[in-house]
Amino acid sequence: MHGKKNELTNGSVMTGNKSGMEGSGTWLRRVEEENTSVADGSSWGYRSDDLIPEESDTVQKALKRLPPKEAYDRVFRLRRAFQLSLQHTILPKEEWTTTAQDRPYLSQLIEDIERENKERQELDAMVPNKK
Repeated sequence: MHGKKNELTNGSVMTGNKSGMEGSGTWLRRVEEENTSVADGSSWGYRSDDLIPEESDTVQKALKRLPPKEAYDRVFRLRRAFQLSLQHTILPKEEWTTTAQDRPYLSQLIEDIERENKERQELDAMVPNKK
């Protein structure tokens, strides 16, 4: 295995050695960084609120309250990420979602709806006092 080169999925090359562990720190850091960017979705252009599961009624109501432009942008990001996933690729580094771009847009609406639901339940549970 000494001197053998293995091409990684991202196109970089790893040189093999006798122990298999020499220089692995750098390689492991690269893999960890790549997996972190894929895991948080930034390399596919996701924003953090794009990853909130849509199955609950609360999230469905919040999605309906999104402004049209925000709803369009969300669908675009989801479709682009799906296409990239099918192609087994990621966006070019300059198109990754940055922390400045990754601002919440759905979380606040979800919190508002949950607060409204709680208030509605409290009002429904009230018992009027008869005099």
